[in-house]
Amino acid sequence: MPLQFDIRAILKSKAPKAHVPEFLIRYLERITHIQQMNAFLRKYPDLKGYEFIDRVIHEELGCTASIDGLENIPAEDEPVIFVSNHPLGGLDGMIIAQMIHESRQQSAISYQRGLKVIVNELLMYMEPINELWAPVNKVGRLSREQVEAQQKMWESGTDVLTFPAGACSRLQRIDGKWQIRDLEWQKNFVQRAKEYRRNIVPIYFEGKNSRFFYALAYLRKKLHIKLNIEMLYLVDEMYGAHGKHFKVHVLPPIPYTTFDNSKTPQQWAQEVKFKVYSL
Repeated sequence: MPLQFDIRAILKSKAPKAHVPEFLIRYLERITHIQQMNAFLRKYPDLKGYEFIDRVIHEELGCTASIDGLENIPAEDEPVIFVSNHPLGGLDGMIIAQMIHESRQQSAISYQRGLKVIVNELLMYMEPINELWAPVNKVGRLSREQVEAQQKMWESGTDVLTFPAGACSRLQRIDGKWQIRDLEWQKNFVQRAKEYRRNIVPIYFEGKNSRFFYALAYLRKKLHIKLNIEMLYLVDEMYGAHGKHFKVHVLPPIPYTTFDNSKTPQQWAQEVKFKVYSL
């Protein structure tokens, strides 16, 4: 029996005591494209990992991508940290992960280490590819098993892809102009780079979500609503990207020795963010 998504089961696992009205469940099923996703899962019940990602990107969504600076992905067999802006909130992560995987497979080295992508814990429900994820819980604490898995990830030398903003980009007023930019980048990737002596490979992904998404996020913030309502629409945004072409830019690696004591880790994180957006 192939995996099938069930909104009721997911809601019950995350909030077992909450009563969700039937009309709201139906609405959630519509904006999360449950029927389309389940049809895809029934069509390819045995697909896993990067094969699954490839079919989602090219067949289910009909998207393509071109890569600039692919030579900046290090060919030597040393673990690195890939950091990227996060304009789309899901599809961008899959495209970048697939790009890194294909680049490593085509290089001269024997790439056995693999790649882990730091993601929202909710994406662990995507079983065909959840082995590629390293979950972060945005509303609570990680389980002991998840904490231990992350520690093992860093110690084992697995390549890591992370989105330091921790959420997808929002519409912001910067220098008097409205721009789609990440929120403040967090310092964790700088600390990990120094601790585990990993170079940083910055990535800039060109893309944006719909006007509705940004308007909803802006209104939610103006109303001082803490719950990230717009996140519910990220699957709808992904399906709305059907047929689009994306450009990805890979910048030259930044040696971990760059992050000295002349700046705090948080300041270094913003420095890397500035370098990414300088494109």
